[in-house]
Amino acid sequence: MFSGIQPSGSMHLGNYLGAIKQWVQTQSPEAYYCIADLHALTLQIEPAALREQTTDYVTSLLAAGLDPEICTLFVQSQVPYHAQMSWLLECVATFGELSRMTQFKEKASRQHGYRVGLLTYPVLMASDILLYETEQVPVGEDQRQHLEMTRLVAERFNNRFGPTFTVPVGVHPPAGARVMDLQEPTRKMSKSLSTPLGSINILDEPSAIEKKIKKAVTDTDNEVRFDWEQKPGLSNLLEIYASFSGEKPDEVASRYSRYGDLKNDLASLVIESLAPIAARYRELRSDPSTLDAIAEQGAAKASAVAGPVYRRAAEAMGLF
Repeated sequence: MFSGIQPSGSMHLGNYLGAIKQWVQTQSPEAYYCIADLHALTLQIEPAALREQTTDYVTSLLAAGLDPEICTLFVQSQVPYHAQMSWLLECVATFGELSRMTQFKEKASRQHGYRVGLLTYPVLMASDILLYETEQVPVGEDQRQHLEMTRLVAERFNNRFGPTFTVPVGVHPPAGARVMDLQEPTRKMSKSLSTPLGSINILDEPSAIEKKIKKAVTDTDNEVRFDWEQKPGLSNLLEIYASFSGEKPDEVASRYSRYGDLKNDLASLVIESLAPIAARYRELRSDPSTLDAIAEQGAAKASAVAGPVYRRAAEAMGLF
């Protein structure tokens, strides 16, 4: 299993419920998780900020429950095979396929003179996945197209150069896969686009979490039911609650007749659930030498797997 997260902005509830919580529950010696700092270079981000946020993300993933003695946690740029494999696969992917990617079109429309890396981003993502002979990729709705691109490139490579890559499939969490903005519930919670009240960061103070949930947009008819089409704001809150409690959103809705009661209980549940993560984060962040050692260990473990896969692909393509 492989998955990664880009160290841009603060890690929020959507990241945690849509991906990290599942990573923790399914971690194993065959699970690889990376901080995708090379992907972050497609953004306008200062070098010092990127280094700081990369450290924050390593710390946050450890605090959330990833155990480097069980899984492999590493920083992408510390394993050079990712960039090397990306070039091989760029020579297999086509411009038309990449230019039709939905996220590329959305991001390019907001950037004047977009970087080439924004176009080739999905190929680097495919390299990330294929280097670890990945069978399963935990993936949210917004990343399904990227996974399909990975499968397409892997199948094309295998057909042209012989069996080289495992073709992965996506696995999708049943609840919380796409947590929406609390103020604009038709748009997913985002590290870069959410309003200050729209996104809950996993290290937010309890008072901030409570304020954001109580001010979350709902509707005016006061009927508590799970209905994404008619009640996106309320359904988002029910989805978040269900992701923490392990219930179905409909089951949560059946217990409430007032929005205020639901928001009060949800705030308490989120605060209680995130408190141990924040405490562990503070403990780990105070010991940078341990964090460095964990990252170095993870990079060595990842390289031991990625290196042979890269060399196999390079040889298949005819490189010396």
